[in-house]
Amino acid sequence: MGEELGFSRRMTLTDEAATVRLAEDLAIALRPGDVVLLHGDLGAGKSTLARAMLRAMADDAGLEVPSPTFTLVQGYQLPRFPVAHVDLYRLGAPEEVDELGLDEAVATGAVLIEWPERGEGSLPRGRTIELSLTQGADGNDSREATIATADAAAGTRLRRSLLVRDFLDEAGLAGATRRYLQGDASTRAYERIGSGDGRRVLMNHPPEPDDETGRARLAYYRGARLAEDTRPFVAIGRALHERGFSTPDILAADTARGLILLEDLGDEFCVAGDPPAPMVERYQTAIDVLVELHAQALPSEIDDGAGGRYRLPAFDATIFRNEVMVLTDWGFGHLTGRELGGDEKAAFLALWAPLFAEVTSGPLTWSLRDFHSPNLMWLAERQGFRRLGIIDHQDAILSHPAYDVASLAQDARVTVPAALETALVERYVAGRRAHDGGFDEAGFRRGYAILGAQRNTRLLGLWARLLRRDGKSGYLRHYPRTSDYLDRCLAQEALAPLADWFGRMLPGEVRRRGVEINPPRSTG
Repeated sequence: MGEELGFSRRMTLTDEAATVRLAEDLAIALRPGDVVLLHGDLGAGKSTLARAMLRAMADDAGLEVPSPTFTLVQGYQLPRFPVAHVDLYRLGAPEEVDELGLDEAVATGAVLIEWPERGEGSLPRGRTIELSLTQGADGNDSREATIATADAAAGTRLRRSLLVRDFLDEAGLAGATRRYLQGDASTRAYERIGSGDGRRVLMNHPPEPDDETGRARLAYYRGARLAEDTRPFVAIGRALHERGFSTPDILAADTARGLILLEDLGDEFCVAGDPPAPMVERYQTAIDVLVELHAQALPSEIDDGAGGRYRLPAFDATIFRNEVMVLTDWGFGHLTGRELGGDEKAAFLALWAPLFAEVTSGPLTWSLRDFHSPNLMWLAERQGFRRLGIIDHQDAILSHPAYDVASLAQDARVTVPAALETALVERYVAGRRAHDGGFDEAGFRRGYAILGAQRNTRLLGLWARLLRRDGKSGYLRHYPRTSDYLDRCLAQEALAPLADWFGRMLPGEVRRRGVEINPPRSTG
C-alpha cells in the first residue's frame, strides 16, 4: 500500500512489555469507526495486545478482559467510546459474522478482531488497521509486528502516535505509560505520561497539513489570532512562570514536530459537585491571579525560548466583529428557524461598532483568553495566588483587562451565581485599587459589561456551530446559562441599544430554547 495514502511499519517487540507499549500506542490512536484486525498464530500475542489496549483505554490495569473465544464478542463501554473485542477462532462459517452486530458496533465505536481470516468476506465495514504478530526467532517473548492501513486518516493517526513514542524515548522516558486525556476544542490532544519517577502531561499539537483543509485552518487561526503551533505556548508559559505564576514546567519540547512534555499539575479543578459549581475560595484566588498579572508592566514581545522573539497579537475591532458574527451566521438560525437578512446583520453589527471602539482604545494587558474552569487547576500545597495552576495560555493576546475577568466571573462551563459574580468583580476592583490609586473603575465596569456581552453573544452562536458543523450536541446544554449571563450584561445602561435588539429579535425565552436539538435546515 502507498505510504502517501496509508501507513506501514515493521518492528521488533523484544518482550511482553514492548507488546504492551505498542498496545498503548494503538489505543491512543484508535477512533470510532476503526476495525483492528489482529493476525497471528496461536501464542503470537494477539490476546496480550488486545487485553493491553482495552486496559489502556479503560485506564484500569486490573480490568477483567476474558477471552471471547466461546462468546465470540465481548463489549466494553469505555470512557472515550465503546469497543467490541471479537475472536473468530471458533466461527462456523464466514457468513455467521453477520449475526454478531459488528457493523452497529463500528458505527458507535471500534472493533478489535482476532482471527479475522476466518470471517473473510463478512468483516464489518470501517477504517481497517491490520496488525500481524509472529513469534521471534529466539523462541522467547520477542515478537515481530507489522502494522498497516490503506486509510489515510488512520495512517496519519498511527504515524503520529508512534512519533510520540519516539519523542518519549528521546526524552529519557522509554517504557513510559500513555493514557488519553480529554482535550479542548482545538486540534491539540493531551496524554498523561507515567513512569517510575512520577507523572507528566504530553501536549500533541501536530503541524497543519499542507492541503486545502490545513491551509484553511491556518487562515482561521491567523484571523482569530489563535496559536498556530506550539511556539506561543512555550513563550507565554515561560514568561508567566518567570513572573511567579503557576504554569506547567516545560520538561522537553520539539516545536518543529509539535510535541511538548509538561509538568503534571494534577486533577484538582476549581469546581466541585454534580453539576459542577464554583468553589468560592478558588475563584477568589483566580481573581487574585488577574489582579497580580494586570498590575505588572507587561511587554508586547517576549523571548520564545528558542533564541527568537514572540510578539503577542492584539484584539482589534475586526476580531470582535467576527466573533459576534458567529451568532448571526450560526446561532440565530438555530434559535429561530430563519436566517437574518443582510440589512438585519448590518444593523446588528452597527450597534457593536462604538462598543468595540471603546474597549480597543482602553488599557491593554495580557489576556489569557480562556481563563475559566476547564483550564484552572488547584495546587493546595502552594501559597497565595500560586495555588492556581494555569494550563491553557497559548492563545494569550493583548486586550482590555476586563476580558479575563468576564471569562471567569461568567464562566461558560459552570453557573456562577449573580451574587458570586458581583463579589468577584468587587474583589478585582479592590485589588487593582490597592496596586494603583488611579485605577479607572468606571471604565473597567463599562468594559466588563461590553466584553461580557460580546463573549456570550459569540457563545450563543458557537454552541450551534459545534452542533451543525462538527456534530457535537453536548454543548447545547450551555444555552440557558449563556443567555442568563447575557441578560446580566444587557441590564447595564451602556448596552441599552443592544438590549433593545435582543429583546425584539432574540429574547431570553428563545435563546434558552437552544438546548433543544433542531435538525439542520436544507440550504436548497
